Amino acid sequence: MYEALAAATLITFREGLEAALIVGIVIGYLVKIGQGRRVRTAWAGVGTAVALSALLAFGISAVGAELQGRAEQIFEGVTMFLAVGVLTWMIFWMRFQARFLKVSLEKEVQTAATSGQTLALFGVAFVAVFREGVETALFLSASAFAADGAGTLIGALLGLAIAVALGWLIYASTVRLNVRLFFNVTSVLLLFFAAGLLAHGVHEFQEASLLPMTIEQVWNLNHILDEKSTLGEILKALFGYNGNP
Repeated sequence: MYEALAAATLITFREGLEAALIVGIVIGYLVKIGQGRRVRTAWAGVGTAVALSALLAFGISAVGAELQGRAEQIFEGVTMFLAVGVLTWMIFWMRFQARFLKVSLEKEVQTAATSGQTLALFGVAFVAVFREGVETALFLSASAFAADGAGTLIGALLGLAIAVALGWLIYASTVRLNVRLFFNVTSVLLLFFAAGLLAHGVHEFQEASLLPMTIEQVWNLNHILDEKSTLGEILKALFGYNGNP
């Protein structure tokens, strides 16, 4: 359970804080340009995005729970591969677009707010947060398939709570955060996590006979770091560690 909790906490903390920073930009800019009365519309977009993201995560998990045997293995493998693809793309997209994100968001918010387009403002907030929500839903579903569902849920709630609290403190100027350093460090951790999901996905496809078993055993490191030990279980959940692949 603890390994799944650690993985889910990392995922939701990173993605939740990213979403919180985006919400802070949108809300803060509305107040700055004297459009504070439209903050409620932006919050409606945020709330809708969060609700649909949660439904997506529960939907994926529900479908996986209904499947059995080969169909279950294929579904879980596909979910893991999708999570890896989306995760990798978003990390590199954010790396190259982060410097323009604030300016781009503020421009979209100003256009929507000053033109009186309520739906457009709702859409700006919704899309910005839902993008992070879809990413998180895929990661959490894939993590739950690879490890423990209860631990994943607890970790997701814990990570989200920390992200919201820290996001609010940053917005209120109580806490300063080196955003670039934070995202650089967490991006490296998430890339390792993606590698672990990729390994799990390959294993699921091999179990479903969609990929061949090329080599029965590559190495055995269990005498150095047993994959069933506490540390081994955490590394397995986070990065797909396998003592005897």
